[in-house]
Amino acid sequence: MTERRTLKSMLAEAESAITRIPVAEALAMRGDGRTVFVDLRDPREIERDGTIPGAFRVTRGMLEFWIDPNSPYYKPIFGEQHRFVFFCAMGWRSSLAALTAQQMGLAEVADLQGGLNAWREAGGPIEALAAKQPAA
Repeated sequence: MTERRTLKSMLAEAESAITRIPVAEALAMRGDGRTVFVDLRDPREIERDGTIPGAFRVTRGMLEFWIDPNSPYYKPIFGEQHRFVFFCAMGWRSSLAALTAQQMGLAEVADLQGGLNAWREAGGPIEALAAKQPAA
């Protein structure tokens, strides 16, 4: 029988294998024309708490389907030359997502340390909007 892995061990593994961006560095990347912030949160969280202005939104459960060019759900943005900075509320889902995206071949992938909560605490801009993802 395979030993069960814990969330803590999975996060430690992901965090040791990915680039993690501190909020101050992420704030400087905003609007640089190269960085795409990717909001992985549930639509209800986005409606309630807003998002980083201009962030591309994909629920965590669809990420692999949107990254894989062979998937019927593929989104071309993931085939473009961008630096992708994934974020969620606290940075846990985004750490796991960044590792997955990296394993799927995205070249420049990072995780926003502390997620949207840290972004907000640092005074980063927040955009209030409906959760519906615009057509990509």
